Parts: sequence; C-alpha cells; structure tokens
Amino acid sequence: MAALKTQATEGSPDEFLAAIPDERRRADARIVAGLLARVTGEPPVMWGKAIMGFGRRRLRYDDGREIDWMEVGFSPRKANTTIYLSGGLDSYTDILARLGKHTTGGGCLYLKNVAEVDSAVLEELLARSVALVRAPRD
Repeated sequence: MAALKTQATEGSPDEFLAAIPDERRRADARIVAGLLARVTGEPPVMWGKAIMGFGRRRLRYDDGREIDWMEVGFSPRKANTTIYLSGGLDSYTDILARLGKHTTGGGCLYLKNVAEVDSAVLEELLARSVALVRAPRD
C-alpha cells in the first residue's frame, strides 16, 4: 500500500502564514486559523507543505484502512481558501445556505474572500465539522 502523501510535519504554521505572498489571502488565512484554533482548542500543525490542520483523529475507511488525520484544516490556495470539512457536505446544507459567497466540492468549502461570508456562520460550520469528528462512534 502506498504511503499517504499528506502527513503532519514539523513545519512552522507561523512561518507558513507569513510566507503567503498575497496580502488578502494571508489575512484570510489568519482569520480562518484563528477560528479553527478557537473551535478545536488545538494548536495548528502543518500537514505537508500547504495545509494547516487542527486536532488529530484516526480516520477509518470503509475498507478498514486507517490513517492519522486532522480533525479539520485549511489551505490558502491561490484562487481561494480551501477548508477541509468532515462528514460530507450534506451535513452542512442548512448552514451553507446562510454562509454567504462560497463554493463547495468533494467535502471542501472554497472561499474567494473571507469577508464575503458571515463570520459567525463560518464559525458555526467549523464547530459542526469538529463536533461530527468528535462524536462517539458505534
């Protein structure tokens, strides 16, 4: 079985944020990092070179394979800030309807500009994602 490419690293989250070249994207990343730290109560950890994750969990696939993974994370990509949610997007339909300008795909939330969404609703969405991960499993 191939090794997972995206793994926790010793990279510095502060240095990562400071190195984001676009000023608005950097400001958005700092806002999202602050929200994620607040809702998880966990410090940021770099996953690979471009993803900042918060919290840790054991992710189990349907085939029984397990990997170490973040509870929730994000990446400040060139075109948007990508937020990696848990539980599938159907778990967030009600919140996404109130969020503001965004797009989604494959379990990810894409924000071109964090100022174009309601920050309280974004925090609610992130908190739900964390709660889904932390909920007891049968």
